[in-house]
Amino acid sequence: MATYSLPPKPKRSLFKKTKRIMIFLAIAAVYVWTFLGIDVDWGRAAERAINNFHRVIPKLFHPDWEATGEVAGKMFETITIAFAGSFMAAILAIPLGFLAAQNMSRSRLLTASGKWILSAIRAFPDIILAILFVVAVGPNAFAGVLAIAIGSTGMLGKLYSEVVESIDMRVVEAMEANGANKVQMLFYGVMPQIIPEFLSYAIYRFEIDIRASSILGIVGAGGIGTMIIFAANNRNWNEMGLILLAIIIVVTVIDSISARIRRKIV
Repeated sequence: MATYSLPPKPKRSLFKKTKRIMIFLAIAAVYVWTFLGIDVDWGRAAERAINNFHRVIPKLFHPDWEATGEVAGKMFETITIAFAGSFMAAILAIPLGFLAAQNMSRSRLLTASGKWILSAIRAFPDIILAILFVVAVGPNAFAGVLAIAIGSTGMLGKLYSEVVESIDMRVVEAMEANGANKVQMLFYGVMPQIIPEFLSYAIYRFEIDIRASSILGIVGAGGIGTMIIFAANNRNWNEMGLILLAIIIVVTVIDSISARIRRKIV
């Protein structure tokens, strides 16, 4: 009866071992340099954390229910800001996504321009955009909508372009060979392949925008963030507890609903 043995394990060379050790030491050095560079007084930070735990945390677990109406109103405004901004972004990102897709244009310049525009938009955090729009249109919910719309366009445009690049081009080529024009190829060859994923990404972005719009009010862009900054400045931790509870409930419910919708779409 024939016997079989496992092949011998390859010996690790000294170079590979040294390389791994050097990578580990480099990562450790980066972490050490980072913590030393931020100049944190760990003793004072621990002392303040202990003091604040006994003074603040218990109040957060005893919400001020008298502010329920005001919190609900601001939370609804936050949802509308996120929805309006996400809806605008989902529309604006479509032409940019097609422009950045390599299989939709024979011009490398146009494709590079589309990718550059999307990268430039993604470079600005939502809070920075909110500050700019508060200065431009005033401290109101419209500034928050514009900040969410522009900020989300960068991410959705990139995702849309990747979806367009992954379509089956044989369908489009077959339609072109049978005499279909550009519009027919777009609506009957491209759109059926991308619409489900476009909708899925738009809904997913709406989930993210709910969280983002919760803090835009800190700079005057409307929503629940306005109440957060007032409650923090006034040390009204009971009201802050109610605000945090409202955000948790709304985000959890929307995440659950949107996840079900995305599963059915895809």
